[in-house]
Amino acid sequence: MTLTLRTITRAEHLAFVAGRPSVSHMQVPSWGDVKADWRAESLGWFEPDGRLVGAGLVLLRPLPKIRRYLAYLPEGPVIDWDSPDLERWLEPMLAHLKGLGAFSVKMGPPVVARRWSPEAVKEGIADPDAHRLRDVPPTSSEQGAVDLADRLRRMGWRQAEPGGEEGFAAGQPRYVCQVPYAGRSLEDVQRGLNQQWRRNIKKADKAGVKVVRGGYEDLPVFYGLYAETARRDRFIPRPLTYFQRMWSALTAEDPDRMRLYLAHHDGEVLAAATMLIVGGHVWYSYGASTARKREVQPSTAMQWRMMCDAHELGAHVYDFRGITDTLEESDHLLGLLRFKVGAGGEAVEYVGEWDFPLNRLLHKALDVYLTLR
Repeated sequence: MTLTLRTITRAEHLAFVAGRPSVSHMQVPSWGDVKADWRAESLGWFEPDGRLVGAGLVLLRPLPKIRRYLAYLPEGPVIDWDSPDLERWLEPMLAHLKGLGAFSVKMGPPVVARRWSPEAVKEGIADPDAHRLRDVPPTSSEQGAVDLADRLRRMGWRQAEPGGEEGFAAGQPRYVCQVPYAGRSLEDVQRGLNQQWRRNIKKADKAGVKVVRGGYEDLPVFYGLYAETARRDRFIPRPLTYFQRMWSALTAEDPDRMRLYLAHHDGEVLAAATMLIVGGHVWYSYGASTARKREVQPSTAMQWRMMCDAHELGAHVYDFRGITDTLEESDHLLGLLRFKVGAGGEAVEYVGEWDFPLNRLLHKALDVYLTLR
């Protein structure tokens, strides 16, 4: 049976999200308000009887000087990815987006391909023959993800190269680190912390570090630490207005969609982080810290408070977001992987992002533009 696709209202979109256990924070209507440089639209898939059975937030960004768009569904759409007849879902979407002027479509199916336990990642880092996660035998793998990739290729989709999120270099991490919470008590989660985490939590407590929740008015304090972190780690920071817009947009949709945490010590804020919540999925979003007083472990104390609060909310997963897939000691991101896995996090590989060129000439022009950029 053919599915019908049409634009849906924010209310329809939110009602659909509310009926599901997990949807990416990039697939709720308010994320379109956060991405001010993109035009956003909520899409809905309907059965012949009128039931809404799928939804997606699509972001549209114009190619410079041309009124044609890159259409992007980050970590979406939210459809039945196990459907044996995937064409009935994706063909109406491509037709609709082509009608809007899209020259290329990028999507990120929220489908897990493989997982590595903390122990497996630790063993992989220690193995001189393992250079990337794919060199390490996974703890579990999903045949459905392999089948999905094969079907997408047969339909003309191309697996995208990993990218950043800025401008046209749209892209979300293929590898993330997640601490599973489903069916686990907080004591179970705590037992999953490695010795370094436990020691550092005790150090912070003994030193008198206090972690509190902040609000919109505390975003400039967070931003000061974030800007310092950007200088130290050599990345280009987003402007303060981005975080202010994120807070306003997300909390207007749901007062508890976004939280801000601040780690204090002797009257000084040493670390801060944002947390995002959609249903049973909780994400550590942006983190920031000063290089001063690292010995009192403010970042570890803050993360543990966030993990505890996520468990209290009834989360089924605490998501540390992106990790490197390289296990080389020379990679400066390996320390971040160790930190996240040390919290009991699994390394998780998604099926990745996929592109469909609706206009091959313009799609190629975009590739050239990105290369020159």
